[in-house]
Amino acid sequence: MNFRSRHADDEPEINLIPLIDVLLVILIFLAATTSFTRFNQIKVALPEAHADAVEPDALNIAISQEGLYALNGQLLSDNTTQDLAQALRSSAEDLKEVVLVINADAQTSHESVVRVMEAARIAGISRVNFATQSPP
Repeated sequence: MNFRSRHADDEPEINLIPLIDVLLVILIFLAATTSFTRFNQIKVALPEAHADAVEPDALNIAISQEGLYALNGQLLSDNTTQDLAQALRSSAEDLKEVVLVINADAQTSHESVVRVMEAARIAGISRVNFATQSPP
């Protein structure tokens, strides 16, 4: 005689709540103990800039949006690299240590700025700085 009656609804069931709790504790433990290291591919020593360091004997060249050049406030008529280099050479004759500061409009083409940098290289000017405007 079988006194126990079988119910078809008595299937074993897996309770997932304790499993989720254990997994969350393990995840928190791993996140707290993991050290996040940053791997650098190249070691770079970044230069420092000081806003109050102004060169008193600097050559200032301005480049307009249209590609016009002005050296120390004087508009240059020729815009070729050789003419710019000659103008930079003649302006730098009286200076001991020549520093060129490029003041380019935000809409100036990249070509105009590179032309001034190439002219500075031809003229033998190794120190070239770019003027920027601080945000208001």
